[in-house]
Amino acid sequence: MASMARDLLAQESVDATLERITSSATELVDGCDAAGILVLRAGRVETLAPTDQLVVDSDRLQERLGEGPCFDAARHSEGERVFRIANLAGEQPSWPAYGPRAHALGVGSMMGFLLFTDDEDLGALNLYSRKAGAFTEASELAGWLLASHAAVAFSSARTQAQLEQAVATRHTIGEAMGILMGSHHLSEEQAFDVLRRYSQENNVKLREVARLICEQGGLS
Repeated sequence: MASMARDLLAQESVDATLERITSSATELVDGCDAAGILVLRAGRVETLAPTDQLVVDSDRLQERLGEGPCFDAARHSEGERVFRIANLAGEQPSWPAYGPRAHALGVGSMMGFLLFTDDEDLGALNLYSRKAGAFTEASELAGWLLASHAAVAFSSARTQAQLEQAVATRHTIGEAMGILMGSHHLSEEQAFDVLRRYSQENNVKLREVARLICEQGGLS
């Protein structure tokens, strides 16, 4: 687990970090046949780094039904941050529609862990087994430890990606301003104002306007 934690922080991108998280779940958590991360964006379910089609099918089912343990874990951060379901074939009072349909997909048992830091909720790490009763208390502890490390790594990778994008955007905007200044004899303030006005009038993000200028050598 310690080696995995170091490995997570060494990944070079958000996607690589997420893929290492879910693959680690299948390697380190007893009973885990498949894993994925469910996030909600504008009310829509998105499945990240699934290790098996079963994960995608389960997430789509929960989105369609508007219920399910993974869906609830990602949506209600104030609720349970860990869940373990021993048998999807049994009655599931909290998810009466999801339970039997998930079992029909091939889900025997499930665990889920809210991925969170002190500053934000990131989604839910969900673990699946095709067998009923596959997850034990030891499995839950291993999953919780993995999720704790995963949340920090996920948040760190996303922050790094955002910083890199911000630096790249700033560079592109600066290059675009230089092109406008040279071709139209504008000051820095005037060149930026051209970018800003075009962005507002055409409802195009500023970085996209800058990218167009860099590619085309100006604005048409």
